[in-house]
Amino acid sequence: MKSGKPRSILALGTVILLTAALAACRGNNGDNSGAGGNAESSESAADPSGSGSTTETADPLGKYDPPIEITTVRNLSDVVENNVLGVLKDETLEDNRWSRLYEDKLGIKIKYNWVIEGDENSDQYLQKMNVTLASGDLPDVIPVNATQLKQLADSGQIEDMTALYDKYASPLLKNILSEEGSGPFDAATFDGKLMAIPQIGSSIEQAQFVWIRTDWLDKLGLKPPKTMNDVLAISKAFAEKDPDGNNKKDTYGLAVTKDLWGGSMGLEGFMAGYGAYPNIWLEDSSGKLEYGSVQPEMKKGLQALQAMYKNGELDQEFGVKEGTKIAEVISNGKIGMEFGQQWNSIWPLQLNKNNDPDAQWQAFPIVSESGAPAKIPLKFSTTKFFAVRKGAAHPEAVIKLFNMHVEKNWGETQENEYYYAPQDAESVWQLSTVQPAPPKKNLELFRTLEEVRKTGDKSKLTGEAKAIQQKLDAYASGSKEGFALWGWERIYGPEGAESVVDQYDKGNQFIYDKFEGAPTATMVERQSTLEKMQNEVFVKIILGAPIDEFDKFVEDWNKLGGEQITQEVNDYYASMKK
Repeated sequence: MKSGKPRSILALGTVILLTAALAACRGNNGDNSGAGGNAESSESAADPSGSGSTTETADPLGKYDPPIEITTVRNLSDVVENNVLGVLKDETLEDNRWSRLYEDKLGIKIKYNWVIEGDENSDQYLQKMNVTLASGDLPDVIPVNATQLKQLADSGQIEDMTALYDKYASPLLKNILSEEGSGPFDAATFDGKLMAIPQIGSSIEQAQFVWIRTDWLDKLGLKPPKTMNDVLAISKAFAEKDPDGNNKKDTYGLAVTKDLWGGSMGLEGFMAGYGAYPNIWLEDSSGKLEYGSVQPEMKKGLQALQAMYKNGELDQEFGVKEGTKIAEVISNGKIGMEFGQQWNSIWPLQLNKNNDPDAQWQAFPIVSESGAPAKIPLKFSTTKFFAVRKGAAHPEAVIKLFNMHVEKNWGETQENEYYYAPQDAESVWQLSTVQPAPPKKNLELFRTLEEVRKTGDKSKLTGEAKAIQQKLDAYASGSKEGFALWGWERIYGPEGAESVVDQYDKGNQFIYDKFEGAPTATMVERQSTLEKMQNEVFVKIILGAPIDEFDKFVEDWNKLGGEQITQEVNDYYASMKK
């Protein structure tokens, strides 16, 4: 749980106790055809949905007999399409190890009403989801973001999951979903009712680093940065001193994309070096919340980026290039530094390593102007929720999917090597319909592997730790197959990114997003417009517009809804302190 959190998940438990009796009388609103008694659990045939009497004992992993079918929708990311389904035999999105597990062990058949290729934040996916929500033709299980969840809750189209979560969630699931504090549940609770199961994100995994080509540092006689001035000096040297040795001025210092923010090539870590924290809410000196993007500290970071662009240290077309396009520049060995999260060594940096075996990258801590330990911003990370259509025959089924996912990866019957990240398809966990995970698992894995490195005793390694140690051993072997695991060594090796997370954690360097509730009314209406305006103005400033454009942006942001959002956020924050 986050240190310093004023609230706990006990608040949710109070709501559950108050609503359990109502849920016990509600009965099943859906069609029970094809649903019989549950042979492997103690749920009664008279109430196969489990939404009835809470005096019965529910088996979190009980099997439906005969099987049931639930409908849902999803996206198909490039990672799943290429790195999982592209290398596995006899597995498809509809028929794979996870879908077979759910059907064989739980009696749950999963049917996708539609699948959209690409990221779940892509315009295509969001447009399709919004059309589905507007049509009212909902699947049984609806994966939504916070804004979409609020719309569904306000329109009365989804089930109250409060008592069902209390009854069906396994102890392991409840433990895992509580590790981020009450925030994920606050974001899914409306009028005291839990209206979706939050697929908690990991706040700590939002931490950024500055990834630097250390072979370029060595070639130019440079040291890792200790201050932001060092970062600027390294960027300048990478752009001007021909680090790739081809006698051409064709390299850049820092990777930046048109989107500015994100887990790869995002500028959150750069801005943190100047004490600026865009896109999150923080307490001011009076205890009120303020939005980081409109604070004066942003100007210094934008001015620094403007100077870097003018000097040719940024890709001159970054303003129209998305991440995949800048990744190609990295892959071709033309960029030597980027801010991003721990997985960046697997993508996009592994692409550069594949093309140039002599290339070497390392994650270093974010630095400040003064050289004092920088504060590391962590955005509220729970952005996906699983709601259930009002009247669905088995609203509890999605909770059982959650239970099985955590059980097979981290439970007593875990088979992590097969279901999470096997060597032949390291992201196979993404085939699962739901994907909850312990939020601090990667840091704990690193600490376990560090202990093994100290003792040399690998005999007690199990689960994911064993699987990752096998990857590290394969890389250390120097084999061709091991070479492809360089990215994993850069995360979990002695100098890996997780060693920096360990440093951040022990040094109490994290600074948390203070707003964790459901989107406010004005956020739903205006947030996307404000974010678009923000990024357009910031890109223009980096490209050379006067820095005074920032002040005009702040004024417009407040007029166009930001002031009202700030009031709503603070009203919520004050209510949660009571």
